[in-house]
Amino acid sequence: MLTGAAGPGTKVTVTVTEIRSTKGVVRACMTTDPKKFPRCRGVAGAHSAVVPAKGSVTLTFTGVQPGKYAIALLHDENENGKADRAIGMMPKEGFGFSRDAKVRMGPPKFGEAVFEVGGEPVSQTIRMRYML
Repeated sequence: MLTGAAGPGTKVTVTVTEIRSTKGVVRACMTTDPKKFPRCRGVAGAHSAVVPAKGSVTLTFTGVQPGKYAIALLHDENENGKADRAIGMMPKEGFGFSRDAKVRMGPPKFGEAVFEVGGEPVSQTIRMRYML
């Protein structure tokens, strides 16, 4: 289990299922910025975490302020810090999004993955998906 930024606020627990191997790590990004989603780098107030991959992992973000958030996951099997793609731009590594939002011709929009954080703890279960 990994904990994100600490401080006043509430807790968001994310259980990631159906990870196909123990290679690499699972990277998680939780943001309130619809324009930057699914990225977190350089986003004020974003939470991120990295844990070793296994069949199922749990991530816990603490100190989460009330607001609307969306989560993006990457199973970074080769630990190079980016989403590798095959010819045709199809993802080679696993991915997932809050509310188990579907991927069509690219990642879902923020509004498809958004969930509300208030004063009570929030739990999400996200299934890792693989195209190849």
